[in-house]
Amino acid sequence: MKIEGAVALVTGANRGIGRAYLEALIARGAAKIYAGARDPSRLADLAAAHPGKIVPLKLDITKAADIESAAAQCRDVSLLINNAGINQQAGFIAAGDLAAARAEMETNYFGPLSMCRAFAPILKANGGGAIVNMLSILARVNLPMYGSLSASKAAALSLTQGVRGELAGQGTLVVAIMPGAVDTEMERNFPPPKLPPADAARAALDAVEKGIEEVYPGDMATGVSQGLSADPKAVEKDMAKYLPH
Repeated sequence: MKIEGAVALVTGANRGIGRAYLEALIARGAAKIYAGARDPSRLADLAAAHPGKIVPLKLDITKAADIESAAAQCRDVSLLINNAGINQQAGFIAAGDLAAARAEMETNYFGPLSMCRAFAPILKANGGGAIVNMLSILARVNLPMYGSLSASKAAALSLTQGVRGELAGQGTLVVAIMPGAVDTEMERNFPPPKLPPADAARAALDAVEKGIEEVYPGDMATGVSQGLSADPKAVEKDMAKYLPH
């Protein structure tokens, strides 16, 4: 599908990759962008800079009422970008309890699942459109220092594959974006080099326009993907080296 003239909804739009998505969509001529955030006032500057183009939207993807309200309001969406996510930077065993793991699953898996369920009929009514799920290369291999995050992203990759199959008949493209470390607040503790958020957003929108279902933006993601094809156990062991000592 073409970005120019499309109506998009971006979750987690107030900072990092989400804000980069808004800027990239504007640059490519999107007709309107619903910018979802738990606190939409944090999008006031972009909304003022692009009146009528960026529409701030109160949206916490862990709250059913917010999703229901968004679906009722945003009936013209043709591109859904599930970008909202959290990283509690916790291991499986090292974590004090299961709170981080549960929170990551709620936001990184159940949130996108709920959004896909709410917007699939809307996309169908609008000709099929596309869904972009912002994942991570950690969807394909576990980084033990972010163990429970990796598990939530793996669940979201499986979700992406299943939704892709279910929605193929209505002509909806479902794209998985799997970068390595991105230079955002969420990845503040991960060592450089890190991918600029704008590069991740650009790769995602390129994939939508070219009909590509899986994308690995940046050298880190590309290298890990190639390594998983050649020697997955070596990649697994390499990931364990990042554990703090």
